[in-house]
Amino acid sequence: MFFQQSNEFQKNARSQIPSGLPHLFYLDDVSVFYGNNKALKSIQLTINTGEVLFITGSSGAGKSTLLNILGGQLTPDQGRVVLPQMNTPQVFTSMVFQDLKLISHLTCRENLWYAYDQKVYRNKNEFQSELTEYAKLFGMNDHLELKLGLVNGGMKQKVAIVRALLCRPNIFLADEPTSSLDYENSTKFFEVLNYLNVKRNLTVVWATHNRELVKSFSGRIIHLENGRLVYSGHACFI
Repeated sequence: MFFQQSNEFQKNARSQIPSGLPHLFYLDDVSVFYGNNKALKSIQLTINTGEVLFITGSSGAGKSTLLNILGGQLTPDQGRVVLPQMNTPQVFTSMVFQDLKLISHLTCRENLWYAYDQKVYRNKNEFQSELTEYAKLFGMNDHLELKLGLVNGGMKQKVAIVRALLCRPNIFLADEPTSSLDYENSTKFFEVLNYLNVKRNLTVVWATHNRELVKSFSGRIIHLENGRLVYSGHACFI
């Protein structure tokens, strides 16, 4: 069973976000311009601790721009943004964006070891045990010793997602992280995120085109069209 050592896993995870904060993320009338084009238009959005949020919309709708704001990679041209690290510096966010930020001349295993943090894990053996469990779960064992530049796009996405999860974050932000994976593997990854959401109150924000995947899980969905937030509601109702 995945993470049978859940008590120890929870015990040694990063510190939980303090309760009592009104919102984890808060965006007030946020707009972003690229030249004369508005990538985001007057976005009003709150995200609470422990929430599972899907961001949907066609290419160019503003999903990546919104995630870059949430990840602190982009400052809006208009409006106000409050991010978790402004109130709780100990919060750790893992991000898997379209630029996977992997190191092609290293092996898949070596890329995963970049997630090791001695402040989070009791020792390297504990980290290796968790790495091994993820690798087995997602069928990665036969590829761990291969140079990243020699594996396909799907395996690179697996490495990027597993590396992000091995950081044991409080918040997981992802931009189309399973676009090169089949439905079975995409579903399996999100089942793990659901598990971590329940067991460790992991906050998940996931941008995707995969509406069938969204329908399979509980959570909130926001839908963007031409930079505007046009829908916010339960994922099951789309």
